[in-house]
Amino acid sequence: MILSAKIIDGSKVAKEIRTELKKQVSDLIDDGITPHLAVILVGEDAASQTYVSMKEKTANKIGMKSTVKKLPSNVEQDELLRLIKEYNEDDSVHGILVQLPLPYHIEEKEVLNTIDPEKDVDSFHPINVGNLIIGDKKFTPCTPAGIMKLIESAGVELNGKHAVVLGRSNIVGKPISLLLLEKNATVTICHSRTKNLGEVTKSADVLVVAVGRPEIVTGKMIKPGAVVIDVGVNKVEGELVGDVQFDSAKDVAGWITPVPGGVGPMTITMLLQNTIKAAQECQNK
Repeated sequence: MILSAKIIDGSKVAKEIRTELKKQVSDLIDDGITPHLAVILVGEDAASQTYVSMKEKTANKIGMKSTVKKLPSNVEQDELLRLIKEYNEDDSVHGILVQLPLPYHIEEKEVLNTIDPEKDVDSFHPINVGNLIIGDKKFTPCTPAGIMKLIESAGVELNGKHAVVLGRSNIVGKPISLLLLEKNATVTICHSRTKNLGEVTKSADVLVVAVGRPEIVTGKMIKPGAVVIDVGVNKVEGELVGDVQFDSAKDVAGWITPVPGGVGPMTITMLLQNTIKAAQECQNK
């Protein structure tokens, strides 16, 4: 029997969440606090510039303050660290984000470790990563948080389900595995050296694909009726495609996210949610 997957519309879900976030921002402003996200962009990477511009535009739409500091690609690491420390000490700044990737001469680890964990709205600082592992998280990493919201929007019950995560990055693969485990899913993590990959992915009730390889997952690798979350964004012959071959997957899956319009809009929304949460923490101090 050929199924026809229901589309999980990330743009729609993100818009609904932003409506609520706008109300939260308004309440904070009434109390004299304007949620403020400071973004540091190093270099001229076109994709990073577009992404930062989208963050700024979305933040402004819901009434937040957004500061974007652009630094040249040859900036010294010490200068970048000094700027982060200035934002750490600035009480008007609630969230700090350093756009990745960084130029090769800058140590990413040291940069991320310099951000105040209380303002680390991307949740990349080791303290926040550790808190995620022990289930005492202050911030949830943005893309994984967005994925969980999308699964929730589809009305999928994760308790006891088999979730397969294809990809083991610190940004998506590892944290989404922990969040799925937290919801009582049984989680399998796959990667480039996983044997019989198609057999593993086909056992998944929920399949999250985040490897950055265009259309690596086909319909033949998907369990009928499965929830398929495609995190990949790849440019192929001028068009954006995911890590999942959408045309073949949609006839097998029960639910599926499109690319674009799936996970992407949720990442920015969750970033703003984390910044608002940080501002609310300041309000409660």
